[in-house]
Amino acid sequence: MLTRRTAFTAIAATTLLVGAATAGVAQSDPPAASAAPSATTGIEHLHAQVDLPAGAWTDTPLEVTLPRSGTYELNADVRGRLQGLPPVNIYITARLWNVTSGTAVPESERLVNQIIDTNAGDAESGSNQTAPVSELIRVKKPTTIRLQARRIDAAGAATISQIYSDAQGYTSLRYERVGS
Repeated sequence: MLTRRTAFTAIAATTLLVGAATAGVAQSDPPAASAAPSATTGIEHLHAQVDLPAGAWTDTPLEVTLPRSGTYELNADVRGRLQGLPPVNIYITARLWNVTSGTAVPESERLVNQIIDTNAGDAESGSNQTAPVSELIRVKKPTTIRLQARRIDAAGAATISQIYSDAQGYTSLRYERVGS
């Protein structure tokens, strides 16, 4: 006589055997004519240091192309490097730029790094910081998104101002299609 537990175990074992037997069965590919682009995610990394002049939005070489219409999550990790001789108040802001439309991705601006040092002295202040940028965007056609950044010298001036990327911390930009 089978108990419920024995019956359940037998059903589970049968399911596993059937699943294992069909796991290697190849599925036929759809015809090439009806195949849609399959890339729904992508990531790029910055492999350079980008110097930032004061006050100007500067293009970086970091960009991704959203392959087709849809809604996408955009995520960036932006590393900023700053240095200046006090007294200083300097900072880096980054944003995502829609190259295809020639406009900023709305509300994508982020403060990446800031140094405020009001102590007069001869020792430079410096720092490295990484800031995330996360936004949703809806596009109607393939669209290129680029990372831009700018340096603001609110007081004093930066001696070094860069979007930085190396093995100790990469600047990256990624996308994932989350809807049509």
